[in-house]
Amino acid sequence: MTESSLGIIENPPGFVVRTEARKAAFDNGFRIEQGELQGWLGFASTTARGHIFIARGEGGGLWYLALDHPGVIAEIALPQAPLAGPGAARYAFEGLPDIYTAISTAWRFGVSLPDAPLARFDAATRELPRSTEAERMVVQRVGQNIFRTALMDYWQGRCPLTGIAEPELLRASHIVPWAHCKDDAQRLDVHNGLLLSALWDAAFDTGLVSFSDSGQAVASPRLSSEARAWLLFDAAPPLSALTPAHHRNLARHRLSHGYGA
Repeated sequence: MTESSLGIIENPPGFVVRTEARKAAFDNGFRIEQGELQGWLGFASTTARGHIFIARGEGGGLWYLALDHPGVIAEIALPQAPLAGPGAARYAFEGLPDIYTAISTAWRFGVSLPDAPLARFDAATRELPRSTEAERMVVQRVGQNIFRTALMDYWQGRCPLTGIAEPELLRASHIVPWAHCKDDAQRLDVHNGLLLSALWDAAFDTGLVSFSDSGQAVASPRLSSEARAWLLFDAAPPLSALTPAHHRNLARHRLSHGYGA
């Protein structure tokens, strides 16, 4: 696909484009209008990092989305369109359902990227005392709640192994344990966590199971055949979309529980 084959941006955007773009942005968490630049309508969010820009080709052509946050661009992993415009990456879509999905994904990554949970934690705990053990536990609980919320967003509220989506049955599993993290940035990094059902969380936390770089579950010799059956271990799909940061943390988990690198 070349820039010439993508067509010309409708500039200025008409009423229909403005209405549809605004609805797509607002419905997916970007509710702060940033104005228009050469046919691109800009939007921001109070919770997600980065901005989005929406445009459409002349005569009811393709829809276009531009992103400016490097972390979101890296996570979203969509093929980029060779199109001039704002932001650091631009994408083309045949219809509104596709751009809705992309904007929703951008928001999900924008609220769960490593720097976003840490910023929320810093804001929530800045004035909290830390002089006693009880006070430090309060701060830790705030961090753990923020980490859980970020993992719920990152993994779309569902255990990737079982499909369980009831929040009461899901656990925010640290790959490198909270107590072993070097700082709050690592403790709150979504790439240092998995959203697992309670049984899988217990098995992972104790090292009875781990995961390869390809996301495939691997079992410790200590895992009994009965536990393996209750986990539905052999039917578990591999974890998808693991990042290099996930790989580094999972390698440390495997090493610490005797799996080797």
